[in-house]
Amino acid sequence: MDPRYPFHSTGGTAIRFLKPGGSEVVALEHGPSVVSPLGQGPEQTILSVCVRRFHQTRYCNLPTDVEPPRYAPRKMTLPLDSRLMIECMARFDLAALQSALRMRQLDGWLFYDHHHRDPIAYRVLGLDEDSFVSRRWFYFVPAEGEPRKLVHRVEAGKLDMLPGSKEAYSSWQELEQKLEELLEGAVTVAMQYSPRNANMYVSMVDAGTVDLVRSMGKNVVSSADMVSLFEAVLTEAQILTHFEAQRRLDAVLASAWRYIGEAVRNGETITEFHVVSFLRQQMSISGLWTDHGPNCSVGPNSADSHYEPTAENSRCLRSGDFVLIDIWAKLAAPGNPEKPEPAAVWYDITWTGVIGRAPTDREQLIFNTVRDARDAAIETIQRAYTEGRPIAGWEADDAARAVIREAGFGEFFTHRTGHNIEVGLHGNGAHLDNLETHDERLLLPNTCFSVEPGIYFPGEFGVRSEVNMVTRPGSAIVTGPLQRQLLQI
Repeated sequence: MDPRYPFHSTGGTAIRFLKPGGSEVVALEHGPSVVSPLGQGPEQTILSVCVRRFHQTRYCNLPTDVEPPRYAPRKMTLPLDSRLMIECMARFDLAALQSALRMRQLDGWLFYDHHHRDPIAYRVLGLDEDSFVSRRWFYFVPAEGEPRKLVHRVEAGKLDMLPGSKEAYSSWQELEQKLEELLEGAVTVAMQYSPRNANMYVSMVDAGTVDLVRSMGKNVVSSADMVSLFEAVLTEAQILTHFEAQRRLDAVLASAWRYIGEAVRNGETITEFHVVSFLRQQMSISGLWTDHGPNCSVGPNSADSHYEPTAENSRCLRSGDFVLIDIWAKLAAPGNPEKPEPAAVWYDITWTGVIGRAPTDREQLIFNTVRDARDAAIETIQRAYTEGRPIAGWEADDAARAVIREAGFGEFFTHRTGHNIEVGLHGNGAHLDNLETHDERLLLPNTCFSVEPGIYFPGEFGVRSEVNMVTRPGSAIVTGPLQRQLLQI
């Protein structure tokens, strides 16, 4: 067992089905449990959700015939006439968090915020991310014993929903004195900090606050591994939302390829922006939501990995063009397509094709190289999980990047191989990255991430092939179809 990742807490989830008559059937009740990093099994009694503090109640409109391929929560059956209600408990689990601190030989985890500078703290602790915060607060979770709070007297109730003793301050002198008392007995303290800002995704605490804590004789270390453990690990219910988004979005993308082919064959004027508008309309109809995008990139525009067409700046699609579509979405809130289902997990994919012709030899070579790089990363992750060996994000990046470098195109692969996916599209778990950062965080069980190598030739064209993976104890699976050849539209 890797000492960095002794276990993770899945959080608590109850899944119930509400029938039209109002009767309720509990399909799965899954309380906080502690499992090893490679899923050797529960090590703590499942607790009843009835005695736990609920974070939010989430409703997802799922079709009556939904049966996620290759994976579904244990003991779960889907009645034909039902509406899925997901009740997600707060991710903050004091017992699990303190156990993780002890296993990592940390004396505690110090959370700090001012003006919502650290969204990670709010999610890990289950705090209201929209609350008003005008004064500094600290929350220290020791490896043993009762948590401790330090709040300003103007906002004295800011952390009242959390367990622990409370102290208040007004002056900066009083803050520093009481913060030192708050940390008494602790030496090694985790904070949302990264040495040299190497992992900027968790580097939320300002340098001055780190300096202050260090001046009190504390050894401040990065909380990056702890953040992965308590932010990126998904509940069974959340994984189900990812599979449902996958089912719906794959259908939306297939309809877009048909739309492009028919429009071009009929001689209609169709632009990248028209395709984006069509995709957004179909996503809305399908009960999906996105905060931006998607992207349709034609010819030279496909060489810009984050290209975004607009109504004013958009290329026409014609026979003979090379096309890349990058599309991402999560389930929309029930009855309100303008809002996301907050507990749902994203699905994010990229496919490429050519219109009205066969691919050129060069296009086929580049696609095959990208495809093989993608598959090398997938195989590396799957092999590690099959063997029961921990694997870090950088290792999967290296596997994909080696294929592209050996083919002679290394300089044209200009981004990381993949990113963590959770409630946020780019989540706070391990990324598949040894280019932009050296991500040493492990790809934990019950997490989701993209695998998306690409090769881009500015002014010519670019190829990216993106799939998503979900890791499970002992296995890692691709959650949607794999593109094997360039599409001929």
